[in-house]
Amino acid sequence: MARKQDEMSLDEELTAAFLSEEDGTAGLSDEGLVESVDDAPVVVEEYAEVTTGDDDNWEDETENLPGQLAVDVYETAEKLIIKARTAGIERKDLDVSISDNILTISGVLSGGEDDKATQWHIQECYWGEFSRTIALPVQVVEDGVEAVLKDGVLTISFEKEKVEEPKRITIN
Repeated sequence: MARKQDEMSLDEELTAAFLSEEDGTAGLSDEGLVESVDDAPVVVEEYAEVTTGDDDNWEDETENLPGQLAVDVYETAEKLIIKARTAGIERKDLDVSISDNILTISGVLSGGEDDKATQWHIQECYWGEFSRTIALPVQVVEDGVEAVLKDGVLTISFEKEKVEEPKRITIN
């Protein structure tokens, strides 16, 4: 179905809705150029990408952030279990701590650096510092914990704290 020249694409309509003159930010002109955002020209390109001419160094900003560790958290009748894939991490490079029912797993995954590489084609593996903090979903006995690193999987088992059922009080 052909589109008339006056009609906006869905992407242009969405961009115009978010960058409207009514809220005082900017408006979409006939050429697809947003007239101004803080006095800087903004070009609306295909797929509603908004670029400002500023050099966004988002990759530089994320280099200093620690990576996230993927975890599974589940419970059995007596225990709370947390499993994390830690393949390639040595015991000495792991730090596990608990305080006030909040578990923190952190460490360093080294080995991904290769000084001889002249050009990377794909780099999907995370190398460097990582950290994960988890508010445990049930109360646990902090002294009743066991941590085992086996075959690249860190398994942390906590004894669940016994929670007494509330006692019913008879009203006379």
